[in-house]
Amino acid sequence: MTMVLARRLLLFALACLASASSSAETGSHLVITPQSPVLQIGTNFTATCVIIGTTEVTADDLYWNLSQIVIPSNQYTKINESALSVTIPVDNEESEWLFCHCKEKSSYVFFNKGKFIHGIHLTKVYPPEKPKNLTCIVVQGVHYMSKDFKCSWEPPEHHIKEMPTTYTLHVEAIQNNQAYNVSTQKNTATVTMEVFLFHLDLEIWVVADNQLGTVESEHLKQEATSFAKTNPPSSVEVFSEESFPTSLLINWKHPIPKQKIVLKYQIRYCLNGSHNWISVPMVLITKEAESFRLQNLQPDTVYTTQVRCKHANKGYGYWSNWSANVTEKTHAYRPTSKPDLWNIITERVNERQVKFICKNPVLSNGKITGFKIKIQTRKDDMMNRNMSWENIPVKEPEVDSFRSHKFTVLKQMTLPDNISARVYVTAINSAGESPQASIGIPERALDRDPVEGFKVHPQGDTFFLKWNPPNNSAVTQYVVQWVSANDMDWQRESKTTQQTTIKGNIEKFICYNISVYPIYSGWTGKPARVEAFLEERAPLVGPSVRLNGKPGRNQAKLVWNEIPQHEQQGFITNYTIFYSSGSKRSITVPATVTSYVLTSLSANTKYDAWIRASTNGGSTDGTKHSFTTLEYAPGDIEMIVVGVSLGFLFVVLLTMLLCIYKKDVIRKNLWPWIPNPRKSTIRNWSPDYPLKPETPKENFLSGICVLDVDVSDGKSVSEEDKTSLALKKDKYLSEEHSSGIGGSSCMSSPRQSVSDSDEGADIADTTASTVQYSSVVASNGYKGQTPSAQPQQLIFSRSESTQPLLDSEENPDLLVQEGSGASQPFSQVPCFSHSAWNQDNGSFPELNQLEVEPQEVLLQLDMCPSGEDSEQKTLADGQSLSSYMPQLGGYRPQ
Repeated sequence: MTMVLARRLLLFALACLASASSSAETGSHLVITPQSPVLQIGTNFTATCVIIGTTEVTADDLYWNLSQIVIPSNQYTKINESALSVTIPVDNEESEWLFCHCKEKSSYVFFNKGKFIHGIHLTKVYPPEKPKNLTCIVVQGVHYMSKDFKCSWEPPEHHIKEMPTTYTLHVEAIQNNQAYNVSTQKNTATVTMEVFLFHLDLEIWVVADNQLGTVESEHLKQEATSFAKTNPPSSVEVFSEESFPTSLLINWKHPIPKQKIVLKYQIRYCLNGSHNWISVPMVLITKEAESFRLQNLQPDTVYTTQVRCKHANKGYGYWSNWSANVTEKTHAYRPTSKPDLWNIITERVNERQVKFICKNPVLSNGKITGFKIKIQTRKDDMMNRNMSWENIPVKEPEVDSFRSHKFTVLKQMTLPDNISARVYVTAINSAGESPQASIGIPERALDRDPVEGFKVHPQGDTFFLKWNPPNNSAVTQYVVQWVSANDMDWQRESKTTQQTTIKGNIEKFICYNISVYPIYSGWTGKPARVEAFLEERAPLVGPSVRLNGKPGRNQAKLVWNEIPQHEQQGFITNYTIFYSSGSKRSITVPATVTSYVLTSLSANTKYDAWIRASTNGGSTDGTKHSFTTLEYAPGDIEMIVVGVSLGFLFVVLLTMLLCIYKKDVIRKNLWPWIPNPRKSTIRNWSPDYPLKPETPKENFLSGICVLDVDVSDGKSVSEEDKTSLALKKDKYLSEEHSSGIGGSSCMSSPRQSVSDSDEGADIADTTASTVQYSSVVASNGYKGQTPSAQPQQLIFSRSESTQPLLDSEENPDLLVQEGSGASQPFSQVPCFSHSAWNQDNGSFPELNQLEVEPQEVLLQLDMCPSGEDSEQKTLADGQSLSSYMPQLGGYRPQ
């Protein structure tokens, strides 16, 4: 221990001297020892900073810096007043700089900073690792072994590119002391010898060296040929013999003379195109053998064979590469297994359509050129035994609408329900005929029970099937069949099987109809079927929706077709109907529904509708369809038209009935009757005796009105041609009893009567388009006409016409002025309606009640032809009114 400490102090002293000399040369007051060290990664490193040539600073003023980071003071060790050490871990592979600094405690230090700093470069490496798994090999050339001896070993676990490790390979012949070596920085090296040293023992090792030390690998001591790798066997040939259809003979030659190296061989073979190699046990192949016979092969099958070799000593040498592929076909032999016979049954009414198909025998032992088939049918326990064998040639296996699996369609037939059939089939190749296969189809009424509890579940890339056997224990085997849109296949299971997996190629997103058929001693039983998907996803396309007919006012019927099965990619769980006219609404219906009636739609509105089909794996929307609802529902317009028409017809009929019922009233108001003046005799009429009026009673005056007639004294009138007679209402009559001529009461309709100027002006304002008037005038002429020489008489004038009145009639004042020029006193003249006429006694009863003088009276005529001029009638004094009434032209009392 004392020696170690003394050695360290000596080294420290020497380092200080070296540093002092170096510092003296550079003028620095700080020196670090050791200088430029090489550090081992994973250890601790201690450096010391020494102050020389100054007393301005002490060890307490020093501090350390590693890669510009100040090292904590707890890693410092003060050796004395002029030396300070630091200890740091070496824990990474990067090279770094370590500096010793001094604090700026004085102006001298401040102005001489360069003299108070010193640093060293730290180089980090791993120690050399021992080379492991040293192996060497010598490869054969064209005829002889190569002179190059190539060795390799595992690369080191840790490697620093800046400080590599040097490896030296040593190869030495023990018997003759021949030595070869080569150095490298890689993990492989090749030594070139003068000649290959056959039958000599060699010693081989590797030395690893770097700045931290040296280490050697394990030494290999083996015979030289144990490192040899020869070429593959040459001239490999394979022969097929007709007498041995299940074997092939292989011959080859040694790649190197057996005097130099003793070799052993290995053989492997496989079906042509396959990579499932079958190796021949090496114990069956003798050393230095140059032939071998492969046995238990399939007849009429092409095989590929390969051979390789290596040093015969156990544990030595390397296997050569495999020889090139050599193919050969075994000779044909008759089929040794039955054809796989099956049937496809399509049930119809009272019959079945049967298609018999089969696969080639598994051990066909040659190309199948045809099949022989025989069908026996049975009806009512009577078997048809006259059926002969029928040869069916096979050119190429038919696909029969399926892509994945090939089979041969043997025969199709129609089988009535009450007939059973049994089919026998054999396969034929160039060497013979296979064993016989058979299958039976019973009568439909005798179908055997199916399996129970049949379930199917996806399992990886196939389906897992499970079932319970039927109650009948006579089951001899089961047939599992799976059918898709583009595929059909089947497999057979033993009678004890209750669960299995489908061994065929199953695709995702395809619907498979999977069936299990129990077979009863060759007779087919009823199947149990399940549809399944290996994996589901959204349908490829959505339903295409359309309208069924035309949309209504508030409803529309949508229809769509089911998505084709090969595009469903899963079981359709439901359809969702979307329709929108600004706001989107939806309705979900079951998968079995393919039509739906949308209700509560708005009239005269455009809608967009589409259908979404959903599976357990997703949903897909179909194409949109637009439609516009009607403004009126079908039949609304017809109902409106019919209603309006019926209403109009009702109004017309009601109007017609009303017109018929009120025809007299309508005729009186629309077409008043004006007597024909030309046929009237009123001008020859005059009263010849005075009336004997009676005291009128109020209830007898409804048909009488009194007119005031302006006449001259007694029986004379003015001598002028045109005189005017003013009329005035009598005091006995009230306004409500006034009526115009032609009405049922006197002055009931507006008219203008000849009266004094005041009253005439008031009444003229209310005159309607039909002017009815009556007056009594003097008989000395009309409008300036010369009267006759007969005695002067009063004139009774009446008119009811749509023509305007004459000037003398409208303005009686003018008529008076044209006459005598002086107003005359008024007389009251009664006016009667025709309704007051009594046909039995030919008189007006009311007239006798009036106390009037026998003078002119006015008669109101209700019905006169319109459009005819009025005429004048003269009533003589004392003439009875009853004597006048029969003379009225065209008058008929109503």
